[in-house]
Formats: sequence, C-alpha cells, structure tokens
Amino acid sequence: MTRTGWMRRLALLSAALGATLSAACGGARGASSAAPTPATHDSTALSLSPSAPGVDSLGAVVARAEQDSAADQQLLDSLHGPHARADTLGGRPPAKSSIKGEDVEREAERLFGAEGRAVIGAAPSPEPTFDIDVTSFSTNRRVLEYLEFFQVDSRDRFEIWLARLGRYQGMIRERLRAKRLPEDLLYLCLIESGFSNTAVSRAKAVGMWQFMASTARLYGLTVDPWVDERRDPFRATEAAVNYLADLRERLGSVYLAAAAYNAGVGRVERGIDRLPGEPDSVDDRTFFQLSDRRYLRRETRDYVPKLIAASLIAKQPARYGFEVEPFPPLAFDEITVPDATGLDVVARLADTTVAALLELNPQYVRGVTPPGRSVVVRVPRGRGTVVAERFDSLPVTERITFVDHYVSRGQTLSDIANPRIKAHALRVGQRLIIPMSGRVVPPSAWSVPPESRYRRVSSTGVSAGNHRVRSGETASEIARRYRVSLTELLNYNGLTMGSVLRAGDVLKIPQKE
Repeated sequence: MTRTGWMRRLALLSAALGATLSAACGGARGASSAAPTPATHDSTALSLSPSAPGVDSLGAVVARAEQDSAADQQLLDSLHGPHARADTLGGRPPAKSSIKGEDVEREAERLFGAEGRAVIGAAPSPEPTFDIDVTSFSTNRRVLEYLEFFQVDSRDRFEIWLARLGRYQGMIRERLRAKRLPEDLLYLCLIESGFSNTAVSRAKAVGMWQFMASTARLYGLTVDPWVDERRDPFRATEAAVNYLADLRERLGSVYLAAAAYNAGVGRVERGIDRLPGEPDSVDDRTFFQLSDRRYLRRETRDYVPKLIAASLIAKQPARYGFEVEPFPPLAFDEITVPDATGLDVVARLADTTVAALLELNPQYVRGVTPPGRSVVVRVPRGRGTVVAERFDSLPVTERITFVDHYVSRGQTLSDIANPRIKAHALRVGQRLIIPMSGRVVPPSAWSVPPESRYRRVSSTGVSAGNHRVRSGETASEIARRYRVSLTELLNYNGLTMGSVLRAGDVLKIPQKE
C-alpha cells in the first residue's frame, strides 16, 4: 500500500478512536439535532473544459442545483437555528477526533502490523498556523461541541463544503489580505453558506456571504429581478471584505466584527455597554464575555465557536478524518453581452455545458442576461475570443431560446399560451418557461417576479413577538409603534421598501435584548 493510502486509513482510524473514546468517557450520546445528510452529487463539482458539450437543458441544470441547495439548506438551518444538542452534554467537553499518540500507534500496530506504527512515526503532521486567535479558545465547550457536530452529524455535507473551499480560497484570501484583515476569516463562508452561491436563508439572506438586500445595496451590489450580485462570489466577496473591515474598525476586534456580521453592529455595541468596567478596552475575549452573560442571542453566541471549529477542521481536514479533494479554482475569460441572451446560448457558443456557465455566472438569476443592459459574462478560460466572435455573427433571433413568465392574478393558460401546463396546477407567482422558437423577444414579454411578502398565519398564530397588519397601516407606522427602525423591521421579515403590506399579514417584531 502507498504512503497516501496508509495515511488515509490512519486518519480514519484516528477519527474512529476519537468517537470510541468519547463514548467511553461519557456514555451514549443523546439524539442529534439533524440526521446525517447522505452524500449527494454537488452541482459545483463540474467540468469547465471547453470540450464538454452543452447537452443539458437550462431547466434540468437548475433543477439539480436546487436539489443540491436544498441539501445545503437542511444543514444550514440546523446549524443556524436553535441547536438541539446545545445543552445535552451537561458541561462535559466531547472528546476530539484528533486523537494522537499511544492510542493511535497501538491500534495501528494491531490492525496493520509493525508497518502501521512505522508510517505514523515517519509522517508527523505539522501544526497549522492561524491569523485569528484559535488556540486561546480551542478548548471552549461550544467549540468542542461544534467540532463533534461537523465530524459526526453533518460529516457528509461538510466534506462537500470543504471541497468547494478550493474554488474560492485563493481569491478570498487575496482580498482579505488587501484590506489587512485576517485571511482565515474566509472560513466564515463555511458556517454562513457552505460556500454555496445559491444559499437563501429563512430571513432571505442570499449567497455565499449571506447578504440581506439592504446591506448588499449599501455596499454596491446590484439586487434586482435580473441580476443578484449577492450570488456572484467575486462581487459579493469584495462587498463582504469591505463590510468586515468597517466592522473591525468600529468595534476593535475580529471576533466582535464577526458577531456583528451575524447580529448587527448595534446589538453588539449594546452588549458591550452593559459589561462592567471600562468599555474602552475590548478585544477578542470580549466576545466570550458577552456570550457568557447571554448579552447576545443564541445564534450569535454560537457564531464564533462555529467559526473556530470550522477553521480547525478546514486547516487540517485529514487530522479530523476528512478525505477531501478540493475543487480547482475557477478560471475564466470575460465577454460583454449587450442585450438579453440566454446562458444556454452562450454555453453553446463556448462549447461547454450549461452547468459550467451557471456556475461561472450565478448572479443571472433567470438564466439570461438582462434586456436592454450591457453586462459582463464569464466563459471558460481560453474561450473568450472565440465566444465574442461567434456572438457577433449570431442572429438576434437566436439569442433567446425561452422567456420566463410569472403568473399574475386572473391569468389563464390561454392568456399565457402554454397548453402543456395543467390548468389546476397554475398559481399566482408561478414561474413558467415558454419556448420562443427563434422569435425576437420584445422587452414587454419579460414579466417581473412577484415581490415576496411575509406569509399569512391564522389568528391563533399571532404571538407577543408578532403584529397583524390592520387596514391602512404602513411598515413605518408599525416600526414606530414597536420602537424599532424601519430597516430592521423590513430585514427581519425579508421585505424591501417596495413590498406591499395587506390587512391580515403578520410581521415578526425584532426583539430587543
């Protein structure tokens, strides 16, 4: 067996020993908060080779991507929501899987003979270095619990996230370094989105860096029915780095900046003001003081421990029993597209797959560039000149193969002219893909997605933290009534300034701690 093979087997042995010793020290573990997610095909593990034919339809690729995003979101909801295992260990730190020393050597010799012991002695793993303070807090109870959570409860999906890290690590580190921020803040993406550009939280935060629409626009990102740059890993990273730099400058600590990224800077500052002593001297330990006193909500108290646990594993995955083959970094050329053009058409011009084009251009949320607007489209490296030449000679009637239409109230199938859809399945807001068969698509053919509103609930569902909208009430009036800012109220409910409130709608009211 090769040394690589030995090391993989021994890494798994180390993880197995960790689980065994953990059970031996504390007995059987309680039920987990989320069942292990089965390994599924990841839509980002795609070839960007120019020779790959564009055989997939746009709809089929989008459907696969949505399935993959759903698998991500199941784990992210478990990670960000109330942690069912939060207090089940009764203060007992779970044993880490990174067991080293005599136990591993003894078990390796039992399983593999003397050669197993020799391999361990021949290949000691160097200790990694971090530019965030991991070592001071690596034995924190919550850090240890999340180490176990990532290795056991969420193992299969977390391994996919570690592979995605290879796509973006170099780019993110470079931009953090340019702003003189710790490069290991890139691991925030592991706990925010699993490096998924299509992630959408329950609060309507979107993309790898999980921006709310208002914050995204504040930092220069375009968010409209055609283009959502929160899904663009390059533009979103630029915005996130600027945001984190502003937070660190204001709060004076990397971990406090991370907490504010999750909870908002006002909540963190109010917590600091409540601490005894001089509020001027703050550092990374201040976060844990806020956490210990429960001056932050549960998700934020867990945010930095999750970051530390994810960083420990990401820097040394083999030590924690993960076998990861990182995806290669994205490599691409850029072309300018002057008007509405389907990404499936660009894929054909580039001799690549629709999936590859969607991965390079996730910001075009409808699979087509916006009409009447010149934008940049990424194509596989080495294909830019060819695609530009082919596009120039492409008839206008061949730029669009479909129109997406959103059903409005009162529309019928005869109005929409799509007889393949079953009449009973038609609903307001439903997206229909209509083939165009080589016709010129006028701008009026494109309908706008309906504005999302908070879902109505029954009268029995209204609690102290909710408000049922009365006839004639506005969001501004409701915000003033509960003494919260309008922006905070809208963001908390996933709404925008253009959202329509109707009598009977229920809004969640942000709670002040």
